[in-house]
Amino acid sequence: MPNVRRATIALYAIPVILLLQSLALAQDKLLTVDAIYDPDNAIKFGGTLPRGLHWLQDGQHYLEFKPPASGAKPQLCKVEAMTGASVPFYDAAKMESALGRAGISAEEAGKLARRETYHMNPAETAVLINHGDHLYYYALNNDSAVRLTSDPAHEVGEEFSPDGAWVSFVSGNNLFVVDIAGQNRHALTTDGTDKILNGRLNWVYQEELYGRGNFQGYWWSPDSAKITFLRLDETAVPTFTIVDDIPYEQKVEITPYPKAGDPNPSVKLGIVAAAGGNITWVDLGQYEKAEPLIPRVAWTADCSKVAFQIQDREQTWLDLDFADPATGKFATIIHEKTDAWVEVIDNPEWLSNGTFLWQSERTGWRHLYLYSMDGKLIRQVTDGKWEVRGIEALDQTNSTVYFVGTEHSPISSNLYRIKLDGTGLTRLTRQEGTHRPDFNPPATLYFDNWSDATTPNQVRLYNSDGRLARVIADNKVTVLGEYKLGKPEFLQVKTRDGFVMEAQMIKPPGFDPSRRYPVLCFTYSGPHNPSVRNAWEGQSYMWHQMIAQHGYIIWICDNRTASGKGVVSTWPVFHNFGELELRDLEDGLSWLKSQPYVDGSRIGLWGWSFGGFMTSYALTHSKSFKIGMAGGTVSDWRNYDSIYTERYMGLPKNNPQGYERSSVRRAAPGLSGKLLLMHGMIDDNVHMANTTQLVYALQNAGKEFQLMLYPKSRHAVRDPLLVKHLRQTMADFVLKNL
Repeated sequence: MPNVRRATIALYAIPVILLLQSLALAQDKLLTVDAIYDPDNAIKFGGTLPRGLHWLQDGQHYLEFKPPASGAKPQLCKVEAMTGASVPFYDAAKMESALGRAGISAEEAGKLARRETYHMNPAETAVLINHGDHLYYYALNNDSAVRLTSDPAHEVGEEFSPDGAWVSFVSGNNLFVVDIAGQNRHALTTDGTDKILNGRLNWVYQEELYGRGNFQGYWWSPDSAKITFLRLDETAVPTFTIVDDIPYEQKVEITPYPKAGDPNPSVKLGIVAAAGGNITWVDLGQYEKAEPLIPRVAWTADCSKVAFQIQDREQTWLDLDFADPATGKFATIIHEKTDAWVEVIDNPEWLSNGTFLWQSERTGWRHLYLYSMDGKLIRQVTDGKWEVRGIEALDQTNSTVYFVGTEHSPISSNLYRIKLDGTGLTRLTRQEGTHRPDFNPPATLYFDNWSDATTPNQVRLYNSDGRLARVIADNKVTVLGEYKLGKPEFLQVKTRDGFVMEAQMIKPPGFDPSRRYPVLCFTYSGPHNPSVRNAWEGQSYMWHQMIAQHGYIIWICDNRTASGKGVVSTWPVFHNFGELELRDLEDGLSWLKSQPYVDGSRIGLWGWSFGGFMTSYALTHSKSFKIGMAGGTVSDWRNYDSIYTERYMGLPKNNPQGYERSSVRRAAPGLSGKLLLMHGMIDDNVHMANTTQLVYALQNAGKEFQLMLYPKSRHAVRDPLLVKHLRQTMADFVLKNL
């Protein structure tokens, strides 16, 4: 019996040993650029999430784009939030047939009838489709589609009126409306040209004020009776030429682009009846000498006033004004001022009792304030050395506002609620990491898109009090367990004057504390834009893990001005880019070099955009870095756009020394370490001229460097094949030189 028992134990042990061996092998795989970036074979390390999630007005249903299954065609579905039961939102076959009869080819009609998202009317009974430079209106599940426009000019910025009876759009830089019932259209403005933009934002306004990609410059009144719009005159704005050299016949883009100190577009604010007629212009005469910017426009809830925000070109102050749409006269309701700059945040949030919520950074931390319509401060709603990141929903019945903020952690975003009287602050999201909530219209339910540093995004449905209602997508990415990955660590490091910087470290898998490892640092460093986040960073994270697998420590440390710890931590950079940021980064390196497992002679740095500036600045102003990889670099702030640059640096004529000190190309003789420069050749944001100027300065200084250019790429390299090439180039540079 004893021998039999030993034999039985041995037989049981064999599968266990094999299982342990297979698990060990499964976790020994190494990452490659192909696995992360190859457009045909890349592994989905981020998993798969639901597509097209969008709340419907009833608050009980949402839309979700269901991919094709079992030979079926894809379909946008209406989903019951609490149960997940779904039905098609519309009859795609009917839409396809109707669009075909409206003159759209069968192939295109089939694609348009199965899109992931649609521009719906407020009643959610019809959609607006912009196709082939024309606008089409389709009532859902109807047998006919209506073509609303027929002119050869391109129509952009289309919108339904709030009552759904009209469609507005911009054509030839003039503002038009068309009534859906009769398809009769008329122009509300007539002076639009290549230089005069009515209801359409220019490049610098959309990039720096209204949000990248948002070119809409007009707004309907809630009662659908009037439209207020911006008129931008770019006549005095210098142009910049970008050339695409890949076609046999070069493609040339000429875009008005005001650099620091150049004339900005002049701006006017008009109000016009939807039925047409004379335009009422808001009288901005008192602001004329300030060369004003108008960074936000909205209507009050009762349609009685146009609320607009206006500031001087250097953005040292900001006024919230209420204008009479009949006369154009206005009153200043709030005046914001600091010793540095005032950055626009958002429009007021109107309450039914005639008050409004206002977001302000006046204390150095963004918080909520409750105001009466005459500009009287009723109370500060939130307070503390943390900041509100954005209002998510208002529950006026219960006098509650929901917002995302950093009260719990500066490296995470959490959802909170608070009463409008400032009591009852409650953190609703309890899981560590980053939460992005999306509320239904009545503010009773919300999607929570959550991730942390090691977990790809997951989506859950919650009640407004934070109770879990349903898991929508747990998105378990099992393939991550097959790879040998280092565990990200979050830590804090103090600067020489005591500021607490947030940092993240990834040690090589199989880390041996008796060894000394080289370090690759990543930075952005730009004002109020942290890189250290307890959130899933996708392919960038996996690339850093790949470098760590080769025996490198990955280090990310946010300098104070990029920390996201209130704008108060950013103000010290005023009028002087580069110097303080580098000092903080080097303080982080001092801590790093004090660790026995770090090889302080082999430290590299890389970044893109402001991070490209910071990398090239560091390598020309410091000897701490053996290598640097700088992408999309601003080599001289005189090259960059007026609104962003002057907010922090002021006008060049008012701060010549600051611009001189921050110029990388003028510091080219100081280059220390090996530098790789990368740039998209048709970058319309940070022009490639920045890198060209730096190349010329380095050549004149007799400095060696490497250069990699990406044709047909703009500020971000997005072509999958070029992204793969970029990341392989960077990896090779690190492995060869660090």
